[in-house]
Amino acid sequence: QVQLVESGGGLVQPGGSLRLSCAASGSTFSIRAMGWYRQAPGKQRELVAGTISGGHADYADSVKGRFTISRDNAKNTVYLQMNSLKPEDTAVYLCYVSTDSVGYWGLGTQVTVSS
Repeated sequence: QVQLVESGGGLVQPGGSLRLSCAASGSTFSIRAMGWYRQAPGKQRELVAGTISGGHADYADSVKGRFTISRDNAKNTVYLQMNSLKPEDTAVYLCYVSTDSVGYWGLGTQVTVSS
């Protein structure tokens, strides 16, 4: 079992920045991929950014050049640095990690971009 705790969400003005963190605990030795999804009201959950062991990262086209995912394996933590935020980035951001056989979700953290 893996437990996830997210932090770092909040209210920010357009053009601002936030950094999300997701700390994993439990059977962290089995984690292979870590990433962030988001879900806005009335929309489907979408992948924002993900990284696998070894460092390769993927990003949604809508956030490329603005968001950066990073991973501290020693701390079992994945981060999402979000710059140049736009109102359309408003959503609940959920951390996701997976092993070879199962995935785990965090509870989510709200990000609201508004003036």
